[in-house]
Amino acid sequence: MNIQQLEYIIAVNDCRHFVKASEKCFVTQATLSMMIKKLEEELGIKIFDRSRQPVVATEMGRKIIAQAKIIVRESYRLKEMVQEEQDELSGELNMGIIPTLAPYLLPLFINNFLKKYPRVNLRVSEMTTETIIDKLQKHTLDAGLLSTPLRNPSLREQPLFYEEFVVYASSNEKILKKKYVLAGDIDINRLCLLEEGHCLRSQVLNLCELRDKEKELRQWDFVTGSIETLRKIVDTNQGITILPMLSLNDLTAKQKKHVRYFKKPVPVREIGLVTYRYFIKEKLIESVIHEIVNAIPAPMKSNSMKEIVNF
Repeated sequence: MNIQQLEYIIAVNDCRHFVKASEKCFVTQATLSMMIKKLEEELGIKIFDRSRQPVVATEMGRKIIAQAKIIVRESYRLKEMVQEEQDELSGELNMGIIPTLAPYLLPLFINNFLKKYPRVNLRVSEMTTETIIDKLQKHTLDAGLLSTPLRNPSLREQPLFYEEFVVYASSNEKILKKKYVLAGDIDINRLCLLEEGHCLRSQVLNLCELRDKEKELRQWDFVTGSIETLRKIVDTNQGITILPMLSLNDLTAKQKKHVRYFKKPVPVREIGLVTYRYFIKEKLIESVIHEIVNAIPAPMKSNSMKEIVNF
């Protein structure tokens, strides 16, 4: 038994196909099949049911593969330990980030990170929360930046900061007459929302206690996948929306006059960096966390923020 054989059974389990797995591992199908067969003979069990298409693991095979993933990760960890001891920060880091955070957080720290760590290849993709979780569990993604907590026992979360929500309203909205607003002040018939699948939509519905009311007939109904689109709709005298605090950095002085803050307790979302529980690239992650925390506004950094409501 060797690490290579364990990598092969993990690949077949992920791809559910011997040819695709061999391509992923850069070996011929014959080599991959032979190595897996030898492992099965050594263990005295069948890891895969080859009679089914796509290929699936046997009941015992699933247990073997689960343990193989831990062993392979720990073997990678040995190499990383040597690099860390030599004080070398290098390698590839694949990160996912939710769309409601990406355009506002990434510009704050990416350039500084890349300049400070030129040997790190950082790859970042916008994804929904569900996709990030799925890819973390399949080990096709190293880390995710998203709204936490997730309460998923297979994942490890590191809270980074708390981002306040604000109201953004068009000039003809009555809510602008208030200095500070309550969730109850928001008219559902004037509220523009993100489409289904965005965690920010769920947070806004919870904030405004609209989970039941959203099913009611609405005079004005508009959904989109973009915060920028929501903002532009409001700018054309069409309703109200809820924005995360970091998005205000892009507003003009005129647009900022359309912002209203909530009365205390202020609603916020917790933003965290999430990895798989047995993640190995710890030094890379620590460097990303350091750059993010240094880049965000000071009031967001406190772990002891008073009078907030975390959604």
